[in-house]
Amino acid sequence: MSSNVTINHIDIDRVSVFYREAGNKDAPVLLLLHGFPTSSFQFCNLIPKLAGKYRVIAPDLPGFGFTTVPDDLKFQYTFDNLAATIISFTRVLGLKKFAIYIFDYGAPTGLRLALARPDAITAIISQNGNAFEAGFGEFWGALREYWADPSKREAIKFLTTMPVTKSQYVDGEANPDAIPPETYHLDQALLDRPGNAEIQLDLFFDYRNNVALYPKFHEYFRQHQPPLLAIWGKNDPIFIPAGAEAFKKVLPNAEIHLVDGGHFPLENHLEEIYVEILRFLARNGI
Repeated sequence: MSSNVTINHIDIDRVSVFYREAGNKDAPVLLLLHGFPTSSFQFCNLIPKLAGKYRVIAPDLPGFGFTTVPDDLKFQYTFDNLAATIISFTRVLGLKKFAIYIFDYGAPTGLRLALARPDAITAIISQNGNAFEAGFGEFWGALREYWADPSKREAIKFLTTMPVTKSQYVDGEANPDAIPPETYHLDQALLDRPGNAEIQLDLFFDYRNNVALYPKFHEYFRQHQPPLLAIWGKNDPIFIPAGAEAFKKVLPNAEIHLVDGGHFPLENHLEEIYVEILRFLARNGI
């Protein structure tokens, strides 16, 4: 990673939020929000490329990466609480205007941020960040069963294991051997920390509440019409391309760009995604 990327921690209501930052403090801000099962490390190659023009900030969500939560806080791992931490994070850092890059879990987190601070959002880049029922692939079958029957909790713990973690990186990629193995190995090492699997099971169950919020997200889109680029790995079995196309239903000017990759297209398609992001932001005066 470029030496201009700094590693930081900041206290947010006793949660020690780890974040990576690069770029000029006076430049337009891009807030990068990762998803499951990764962390801000997901953006380690993208951050230095964007930092030439933007102030780039990428936090680790509670339960992920190197953000730490004291046991005595009794933190409840819900998407409302992940978002509350990130909303406070943006305020403590004094971020008044910023674009958001939302991926996977970063989507329901970032869209709650948009609901709370609509006037702060300058643009949205959704990279396999779903906000529509149409975007769910077959991957979600077991999770929907869990939502309907919480007794299936132990039965879905396999979703926190290495085969599933690695599959999210390699499935849908034409050249999976080019993906650095440290990506999924770091993710798995952090998932394997004592107690973390239970955190992930809590979030899997709470994901149903993201779906319930979709109408509010759609209302936000219709009312505020934020510039939006949906850039998607078109072979993603988790969030399928229909989820990208669906943004057009509420944002007629949304831009859709499909990459010939899977759930983590940054690993093999960094340059293509980076160029599209720069073009999109420039077209919108950011």
